[in-house]
Amino acid sequence: MSKPTPTIEIARVYDSPKSAKGYRVLVDRLWPRGVKKEDLNLDDWFKEIAPSDQLRKWFDHDDDELFFAQDQGDQ
Repeated sequence: MSKPTPTIEIARVYDSPKSAKGYRVLVDRLWPRGVKKEDLNLDDWFKEIAPSDQLRKWFDHDDDELFFAQDQGDQ
């Protein structure tokens, strides 16, 4: 008999949870703006494994700046 495969679901903290079952974890270094801790009904908050501040800032980058930087590197 095979064991059931665990399922990981990813959701935004601002969206309503699909169901109450499961283990709910927040993975972010910063607490989401405008959200009360008691409203999230979390089981854990993993700040340590969240993306670094540098990576978070890069992810919100401006594409024009990125392409400019790549063009400069080709010279």
